[in-house]
Amino acid sequence: MSHQRFNIDLIDSFEKIPVKIFPDTKNGSAFVAGEIANLIKEKYKKGEDCVLGLATGSTPISLYAELVRLHKEEGLSFKNVITFNLDEYYPLEREALQSYWSFMHRHLFNHIDIDPANIHMPNGALPKEEIKKHCVKYEQMIDAVGGIDLQILGIGNNGHIGFNEPGSSIFSKTRLVSLDNITRIANAYEFQNISQVPRMAVTMGISTILKAKKILLMAWGMKAPIVARSVEGHLTEHIPASILQQHNDCTFVIDENAASELTRIKSPWLTGECEWTPAMIKRAVVHMALKTNKPILSLTAHDYNENGLGDLLVEKGEAYEINLQVFYLVRDSITGWPGGKSKAFIPAHPERSEPHPKRCLIFSPHPDDDIISMGGTFMRLHDQGHDVHVAYQTSGNIAVTDEFVTRFLDFAVGFEEQFGIDNHKSKQILTDAADFIHSKKKNQMDTKDIRSIKGLIRRCEAKATCRYVGIADENIHFLNLPFYETGEVEKNPMSEEDVLLTIALLEKIKPHQIFCAGDLADPHGTHKVCLDVIFESMRRLKERGDAWIKDCWVWLYKGAWQEWDIAEIEMAIPMSPDQVMKKRFGIFIHQSQKDMVPFQGSDSREFWQRAEDRNANTAKLYAELGLTKYAAMEAFVRWHY
Repeated sequence: MSHQRFNIDLIDSFEKIPVKIFPDTKNGSAFVAGEIANLIKEKYKKGEDCVLGLATGSTPISLYAELVRLHKEEGLSFKNVITFNLDEYYPLEREALQSYWSFMHRHLFNHIDIDPANIHMPNGALPKEEIKKHCVKYEQMIDAVGGIDLQILGIGNNGHIGFNEPGSSIFSKTRLVSLDNITRIANAYEFQNISQVPRMAVTMGISTILKAKKILLMAWGMKAPIVARSVEGHLTEHIPASILQQHNDCTFVIDENAASELTRIKSPWLTGECEWTPAMIKRAVVHMALKTNKPILSLTAHDYNENGLGDLLVEKGEAYEINLQVFYLVRDSITGWPGGKSKAFIPAHPERSEPHPKRCLIFSPHPDDDIISMGGTFMRLHDQGHDVHVAYQTSGNIAVTDEFVTRFLDFAVGFEEQFGIDNHKSKQILTDAADFIHSKKKNQMDTKDIRSIKGLIRRCEAKATCRYVGIADENIHFLNLPFYETGEVEKNPMSEEDVLLTIALLEKIKPHQIFCAGDLADPHGTHKVCLDVIFESMRRLKERGDAWIKDCWVWLYKGAWQEWDIAEIEMAIPMSPDQVMKKRFGIFIHQSQKDMVPFQGSDSREFWQRAEDRNANTAKLYAELGLTKYAAMEAFVRWHY
C-alpha cells in the first residue's frame, strides 16, 4: 500500500493545538520517551525532582516499554522521579489484574529504579465515604511537590481525558465519576465482558490536568475523528480534550492513522499548495462529490471553486475532463473477479489475469475474520477455481465464554458414552473444568486445559466455515502464533517465532495473492501484531530474493471495526443479495462469537451486522458517486512492499 506523503511538519490555521505526526506508534512513543528522559536529566542536573503525570490504557504501553529500555540499556535513572497517575477504576482492588496500579507496575514501575514512595495513584479500593477526603489529599500531594512538570495523556473516542467524560467541568478536580457507557464498552477489552467493567472511577479533574506545566497527548490508530474535533473544532466541555486548546504548552503526538482526519492530511488543498497526483485528484473529487451529494460526472466548475479546488482547475483543465478521469478510476476498481479474469485483457483491472488459477492465501488474525471481513470475496475466489488457502494466525481462545466449554465437554462425554468409548478421562476433564469455572474469581486466568478447549472450539468453527465455502482440509492452516498465547487480554509483542512460523507457511504455499487484515482498530491490538508479522515476513523473503515473491500481490482488507475510505479503495468486490445472505450464514457458523461477544470494542452490534452494514454502505457510496448500485461491496487496498 503506497500512501501519498504530506508535509507533516506543517502547522496551519485549522489546528488550534500543535500536532506532531509520526509514521507509527513506535516512533511517536520514542519521541515522547525522549522528552521525558530529557526532562528527568535536566531536573537531575539542577538537583530537582521531576514530577510526571502518567496515563494508562493501551496508548502508552509502547511508551513505557521504551522508557524501560532507556533505563536498562542507556542508564536512564528514575531516582529523582515522582509520579501521579491520572485515574483508577472504582471499586477495584489494587491487586486485580485490570487495576491501573497493576498495569503501571507490570509495564513500568517493576522494571525501573523509581523509589516506591514516589509512586502515587488514586485508590479504587477505599470505602465510598473516604473517597472525597482521598481526592482532596491527592490534589494537596500534587501541590506539595510543586505541581506536575509533564503530564502524559491519552484520549477516548468520546474525547475524554483521564476519566473526565463529556460534560465534565473545566473547573473539575480529582473526584469520583460515573463512566459513560461508551467508555465502558471501549474498555471491555480489559475484562471478560462489559458486565465486569466498573461503572465508576477516580480521576484527576480537568483543572488538575491544566495545571501541568507541559502536556503531551498521545493518540494512535482509530482515534482520527476525535483528534480532529479536539484540535480543529470549537472548545467545548462536550469534548474534554478540546479544552486543552487553553493550555500554553500542549502538543498532540499522533501516528499517521490518527492524523488522517486532520484538514492538512484529509484535504491538504485547503491548507496550501499540494502535489496533484492521480491519487490526490481522486480523493479531492470523490470527497467533493459526496459532500455536494452529486455524482462525479455532474460536478461543475462552480462546485470546484466553492470547495477549494479552484487550483485543480487551473492546473488540470476543465471540470468535465477531471470528472471523467476520476470516474474511470473509481469505476475500474469494481470487479467480480478478485483473482483476475482468465484469458481476458482488461488494462485497468485491479488484478492480473494470469496466472490462472492463482494460489491465494487469506490470513485471518482471529478464526472468523476471513468470513466476516471478506466472506463474499473468499467464496468467489473458490468458486472461480483458485487454489484458496486460509491461515488462522491466532487461536482466538480468549474470546470464548466459559459456558461453551462445559457445553462442548458435555457433548464429548455423551458422544463417548453413546458409542461405547471409555469416557472416564473426559468425565474427569469436565468435572475439573466445571469446578474451576464455578469457583473462578473475577478476571482469573483460565487453566491451560480450558484455554486449549476454547481454542479447539474456535478451530472447529473455522474448519466448518471453510468446508461451507468449499475449502479442502489440507488448505486450512492454524498458525497459533505464540504472541497471542498469554492467557490474558494483554498480548506479547511480535516474536521471532511468530515470524518464522509465518515465513515457513509462505514458503510452503508460495502464493500469487495474499489477503490480510489492514485493520488497526481492533480493541486489543491483535490485528496490528498479526499485520506486523506478515510485513516482517514478506520483508525478509524479499531480501532473500525468492523468485515467487516478485509475483505475489498483497491485498489488505479491513476487519470488523472500520472500512477503507472510499477514495482509497483499489479493488471493490460487488455482492448480490443472495451472496450477502450466504456470507451471513457463514458468519453464523461461529456460534461462540454470536450474541454476547467478549472484547467487541465500542460497537454493540454483532459482527455479522457490522459486516453487512459496512458492505452495504460501501455499495451505497459507490452508487452516490454515479456507479451501479449493488447490494453490498467488500473493499481492498493493495500493499506494495
